[in-house]
Formats: sequence, structure tokens, C-alpha cells
Amino acid sequence: MSDNILVSLIIRAYNEEKHIVKLLRLISQQKVDFDYEVIVVDSGSTDNTVRIAKDFGAKMIYVQPDKFSFGYSLNKGMESAKGKYCVMISAHCFPLNENWLNEIIKPFEYDNKIALVYGKQRGVSSSKFSEKEIFNKWYPNKNEGIQNTPFCNNANAVIRRELWEEFKYDETLTGLEDIEWAKRLMDNGYYIYYNPKAEVEHLHKETWQQIYNRYKRESIAFYKIFPGNKFSFFMFIKFLVLNIIMDFYHCLKRKKICFHEIILFRYNQFKGTYEGAKIKDNITKELKNIFYYPNKIL
Repeated sequence: MSDNILVSLIIRAYNEEKHIVKLLRLISQQKVDFDYEVIVVDSGSTDNTVRIAKDFGAKMIYVQPDKFSFGYSLNKGMESAKGKYCVMISAHCFPLNENWLNEIIKPFEYDNKIALVYGKQRGVSSSKFSEKEIFNKWYPNKNEGIQNTPFCNNANAVIRRELWEEFKYDETLTGLEDIEWAKRLMDNGYYIYYNPKAEVEHLHKETWQQIYNRYKRESIAFYKIFPGNKFSFFMFIKFLVLNIIMDFYHCLKRKKICFHEIILFRYNQFKGTYEGAKIKDNITKELKNIFYYPNKIL
């Protein structure tokens, strides 16, 4: 590897030994004609995540669990990055073809005002039905190009490192640090670009409680980023019922039977959103532990 690194891949990880081998192997199989580096930001893994990453030649960055937030972890990874572009991918995301890395950075060629590019995500065969429906809605097969909203997702995205040097990630948020960053960049005249050709599978193997916690912490962040918005009890019931009905319809159309799963997923999704929207103060150490390390005492 030369000193002229074009891309730094940043992977946030915590106890990902079951998935990171597959991800790192798929990264190594990418067909590229430029130099890149792999940076793994580990936040206290107790399994073989670190050893596996080192075996693949990844640069290791260590984050203390009590200091962890998604923004803090990304900022630490960016600090050591050498690439012109910083690609972020979740440790449990898997590129679906050998041109993924080329595709995720390709739109930067079109306009120097593009600050962030994000790609398509799909569930795996074991993903819950409603989660697959969410992926289909948020990451369509078409609609490639510059968008007029800050929606994006750092599980499969890339930014210009020079812009990160001016605009760091918000380390106080409990999630959605990607959307908050994109919003700031758009406010400063930059663009967000969606490229469905840069496609990954995203594995979420969560309990119902973990789904509730994920949407709760993201809701806390959302209503800090967009303080003028509200999520009332009426909205909770409305979105719960409408999404269950739509999921039932698509489930029947595809000749599947997963009604109980749909009800549980959508209930925990919107219950978490409703409860998170009510939290205005900074989260406690106990709540942070539940969000990030449910089986670990900080």
C-alpha cells in the first residue's frame, strides 16, 4: 500500500466476530484500481473481533465504552484516516457485488458540492418482514441522484474527509449522527446523493426489546435535530395501525404468514419512537448502557 490512499474504510464494531470476517473478506474482493485502508473502531469487544480485524490487516482504533457514542466513534476513526474519501460501513453489512466500493465513491466525480453519498440497503433472508419493508421504502431501486432532504445512513455511506475536518460529527446524539451531519452540510450549500448501485445487505438480529431501544434512541436524537416536530399519542396509534395494515397487505400479496411478527415489530418501532420523543434531557448513564451495551456494566 502506498502513501497515496484514496479511500479509508471505517468500520464501527462491538462483538462482531460472527459478521466481520464476511465483511472484511468481501472488502478484500472489491475490484478497485486505487489504494485504500481499513480502519476498525472497536468499542470494547470481548469476543474475537479485534483479533480477526488484525488478521485482515486492519488499523485498530479503541474507544472506551463509557465514552462511546456513534458520533464519537466516527470522529476517532476519521482522525486516523488518510483517504480523500471516508467510507463508513457497519460491521454487519455485506457488499453485494465486487464493484460496491467503486460505486459508493463514483458520484463525487459529478459535482464537487456533493458532500455525502449513501447506498442501497436490503435485509437478509432472516430479516423481519417489516424491516425489509422499511429498507424497500427508504432505499428504492431507482431515484439515483441529489436529494432535497438530509436522509442518509452511515451503515453504507461515504463523505469527503476535508469536509469532516470542518464539520465534525455530533458526539452528544444517541443516533442519527449521519442525518444531523447531512443537515448541517446542506445548510452550508452541499448536496446529499443516493446511489442504489452501491448495495449492501444489512443484518439486524435484534430482540423485540432491542428494536424498541433502537427506535427510542433514534427518536431522542431526531427530536433534538428537528425540535419543531412532535410525535403525539395519536400519531403513535395512527402510524402503528397504518403500517400494520400495509404490512399485512404486502405479506398476503407475497403469500407469507408473519402477522404476529409484524404486530410486534411495528409496536416496538412506534412505541420506542413515542417514548423517545418525550425525552428532552441528556440521557443517563443507565439509559446509555441499555442503548449501546445491554449486557455490559459501564
